[in-house]
Amino acid sequence: MTVDRFGRTFQDLRLSVTDRCNFRCPYCMPKEVFGPGYQFLPRADILSFEEIVRLTRVFARLGLRKLRLTGGEPTVRADLPALVGMLRRAVPGVDLALTTNGSRLTSLADDLAQAGLDRVTVSLDAIDPEVGQRMNGVEFPLQRVLDGIDAAAAAGLAPVKINAVIQRGVNESEITRLAEHFRGTGHIVRFIEYMDVGASNGWKLDDVVPAAEIIERLQSELPLEPVDPSYRGEVARRWRWKDGSGEIGVITSVTQPFCGDCTRARVSAEGKLYTCLFAGVGHDLREPLRSGRTDEQIYERLAGIWRAREDRYSELRSAATADLPKVEMSHIGG
Repeated sequence: MTVDRFGRTFQDLRLSVTDRCNFRCPYCMPKEVFGPGYQFLPRADILSFEEIVRLTRVFARLGLRKLRLTGGEPTVRADLPALVGMLRRAVPGVDLALTTNGSRLTSLADDLAQAGLDRVTVSLDAIDPEVGQRMNGVEFPLQRVLDGIDAAAAAGLAPVKINAVIQRGVNESEITRLAEHFRGTGHIVRFIEYMDVGASNGWKLDDVVPAAEIIERLQSELPLEPVDPSYRGEVARRWRWKDGSGEIGVITSVTQPFCGDCTRARVSAEGKLYTCLFAGVGHDLREPLRSGRTDEQIYERLAGIWRAREDRYSELRSAATADLPKVEMSHIGG
């Protein structure tokens, strides 16, 4: 097993297939920054399906257990089900998942499931149509996202996980609404503390709704009890309704950092490896892929990068780290 300087093993890879998105969520891709004139990556700079598959095979040698396809919005990448099928055949024992805004699931869920996708996570920050459309930045109809969740479940990609980023004064009123909407469906809502990813979202600590407050709000409606983690390094702290009607989670990167158990690496659409969500510098993997390096040489590069890893941004978060350069979340998929 490959371990970093803090004894953390590599297990999870989050792989971006595009830097483009059809939403403009303010905490990720605010339209003031990512407007009509924004220069996205040229097609030639983005890893091909074959390069993605080759890289994934090499990561499997490091101990890959979970592969999550991200973006931008991964479903805007043409022929995504074909890539899923290629990856399923390349790493048959790996848990293969997708994080999406849900906008295209009604048309893609069946094809993705048949190609071999195991699970899907949908980003959904509100259940109120007006709040939801305001938060996605393009007034995309909320019902189409809910229909996409239903389509994913019908295709066998259940339970669906619902990720909701909660911001003070923006959508904190949606906490109980989201929980109640999905309670009893088998789907799992995960409430995420608003994080200082990148430099475009205007993050302030005052805008964070702590996970403890989220749980307190939910407890006031219906009793919850904690659930033990499924495995070391699980991101969400799990809770379940005492009446047996389901489970929720909270992701506490700001108030209760989990750097000590982090097993994740991220690769951007153009093939840069980031060993932390808050990293400022990526390691170029596209060049060795395209310059004739062998799989063994690429493996040694990956292993060396992981062994040298000492990231723990969330544990160190302070005024001193606030101005450090960080890659945008839209570039590495969160």
